[in-house]
Amino acid sequence: MSEEILINVTPPETRVALIENGIVQEVLIERSSNRGLVGNIYKGKVCRVLPGMQAAFVEAGLARAAFLHAADISNTNGDKSTDITQLVREGSYVVVQVVKDPLGSKGARLTTNISIPSRYLVFMPNSTTTGISQKIEDDEERQRLKTILHEVSEECGLKGGFIARTAAEGIDAEELRTDMLFLQRLWQSIQEKASNTNAIKIIHEDLPLALRALRDLAGPDVEKISIDSRSTWEKALNFAEKFNKDIAALVKYYPGERPLFDLYNVEDEIHKALARRVDLKSGGHLIVDQTEAMTTIDVNTGGFVGHHNLEETIFKTNLEAAQAICRQLRLRNLGGIIIIDFIDMAEQEHKRQVMRALERCLARDHARTTICEVSSLGLVEMTRKRTRESLEHVLCNDCPTCNGRGYIKTAETTCYEIFREILREARQFESQSLLVLASPEVVDRLLDEESQDLAELEQFIGKPIRLQAETLYTQEQYDVVLV
Repeated sequence: MSEEILINVTPPETRVALIENGIVQEVLIERSSNRGLVGNIYKGKVCRVLPGMQAAFVEAGLARAAFLHAADISNTNGDKSTDITQLVREGSYVVVQVVKDPLGSKGARLTTNISIPSRYLVFMPNSTTTGISQKIEDDEERQRLKTILHEVSEECGLKGGFIARTAAEGIDAEELRTDMLFLQRLWQSIQEKASNTNAIKIIHEDLPLALRALRDLAGPDVEKISIDSRSTWEKALNFAEKFNKDIAALVKYYPGERPLFDLYNVEDEIHKALARRVDLKSGGHLIVDQTEAMTTIDVNTGGFVGHHNLEETIFKTNLEAAQAICRQLRLRNLGGIIIIDFIDMAEQEHKRQVMRALERCLARDHARTTICEVSSLGLVEMTRKRTRESLEHVLCNDCPTCNGRGYIKTAETTCYEIFREILREARQFESQSLLVLASPEVVDRLLDEESQDLAELEQFIGKPIRLQAETLYTQEQYDVVLV
């Protein structure tokens, strides 16, 4: 697997694309106006405690009060209480970390279980757990890493828990030791900042997107990291030489005249990722619908008719769809509950192969995914960890015409609403005539297909009805004015 990371900087926006074998797999976008908060550590003040929800709202200097559930509060007092009223009280200060950005109308989600990542490790000061990334499958390597973490912790008297990240595989003990000591010093610095302030304040900010990409995405398969901003390149090079010398030689400045993202058609892929329909090479297609509660993906054969029989056609479409779905989840940064409606398959072996293909593709996803059993209706239910807004929510607003519904009333429907409004107005108020203001499409229909009904309505109310087209009105807008 060959990977390349592209970092495009157009102040005040930074975009990162992960390319695998020449194909865009992930796109991350960060803007100075809405920079992600995940990983930031704040000293916040509890403004409300809700026993009924076993949660509290914390004022941390963000746009909205953030949400802290009792399950996300580390109990460092030695007692076993899980009651929110015993864990925090209104007006008290707490050191919290953002685990989920504000999503839609919801505020940020917080935890007091602080975790601080480095290149190879994650440090958890309020825990004693030693863990190894599940993506490191070799048992000997897992045991080697666990032994190193235990030995260094005991030797240096380090308090807290460590988790070895996937990037730690094969890394020697000295580098891991350096990482552990760095994380310990960083935590001590954070504690000092927190104890020296009695106000709501940010006390630790996660790295900007460009440097986060070097820390989190630059794995052993990455062959090149291209950056089109000289100042960002210099910062990235300094960061790599200080924290990960292995990738320093891969960090390249791109001075070309052709935009960096155009080299791999990233702009086109971003545009396609905002569409509801995703075409498959075979002729089939996916329909992706993103809602507040979940994301649904429907697989259709479309124009693919196959070569042998119906079952074979369905199987091949579902196999191709499984790969395309995994890519779309990463590209669109879809999270939460995801329901996949594959085309019904009669053979059990075909079902198993499609599920295996889905699991294999998801194994390369940086976000944690969990596939549940196929439901009684034949639907595949899965979850994908959601920490930041999806690509659609970052780049788009709801349509002002339909208010995000995705459809508008037909001109015929609006005409009939106008008829009812005319009857209502004519019965309630005295006037010489009525003036209807509506969009050109509605006015054209009133003068054409609905002209006879309009004439009968005029005769029924005994008043003339004039029409006036308003180009700025949407197809659903209209006004009935008494004259």
